[in-house]
Amino acid sequence: MNDNGVAGLFRGVRLTPTQRRIAHSLVQHAASAAYLSAAEVADLARVSQPSVTRFAMALGYDGYPGLRQRLRELLGSVPAPAEGDELQQALRAEADHLNRLADQLADRAALAEAGALLAGSRPLPVLGLRAAAPLAGYFAYFAAKVLPDVRVLDAGGSLLTDRLEQARAAGATALLAIVLPRYPREALDVLREAHEAGMSVVAVTDSPVSPVVEYADLVLPAAVGSQLVFDLHTAPMALCMAVLQAICDAAPDEVQRRLEQFEQSVSRRQVFTN
Repeated sequence: MNDNGVAGLFRGVRLTPTQRRIAHSLVQHAASAAYLSAAEVADLARVSQPSVTRFAMALGYDGYPGLRQRLRELLGSVPAPAEGDELQQALRAEADHLNRLADQLADRAALAEAGALLAGSRPLPVLGLRAAAPLAGYFAYFAAKVLPDVRVLDAGGSLLTDRLEQARAAGATALLAIVLPRYPREALDVLREAHEAGMSVVAVTDSPVSPVVEYADLVLPAAVGSQLVFDLHTAPMALCMAVLQAICDAAPDEVQRRLEQFEQSVSRRQVFTN
């Protein structure tokens, strides 16, 4: 089953935070969701079983069995049993996440739109708090080679809003936000503030029903691996670099000029050994 097909069941429906958790769990576990009981879905989402029933009814079904039947129609076949130990299964799941991301990017319209919005922002603030901070730094390291002013917002506290306002005052028109589970409240607050200030918000997150949807102009989802003690961010990192590629595609002449300047600089300073 394509997890985008599952996410389509919730599109346009106003969900409560509890219902969003259920929807998120169904998207994350799309391969097996159609064969879970209401109690198992409740355990997966860490909600009550009646919440799962109310969720199904909010989507227009008489109860969870009706929603499960629809999920089975989307699935089309019983999932193959997992092979290998826990670590092997987790790594194979990451390969599946990358394959689904590749399928998702067959339609480049949203990615191209994101690239154009972000390429035109001077400066470009990049938000990534807690688990997302390394991804924000990784993206910004390379983005700084092709953009004149990239500002990483990776620390919370009262200074976070100050730094966003400073970027806005300097001319920023867009914000790239990387928001991953568990979604930091501060990150959502910054997205709301950016949205209210008239900035375009491009969000890289783990699910089409992530809490960022309320504040983002564009949501680019990539699944997070959740089978080990701590999450794997293989697909979100790949998506971040795809976003950077889209930025480069949006302004190829400027990108080429800046890359040439960078190469001349590092060569003159002998920054690298080869």
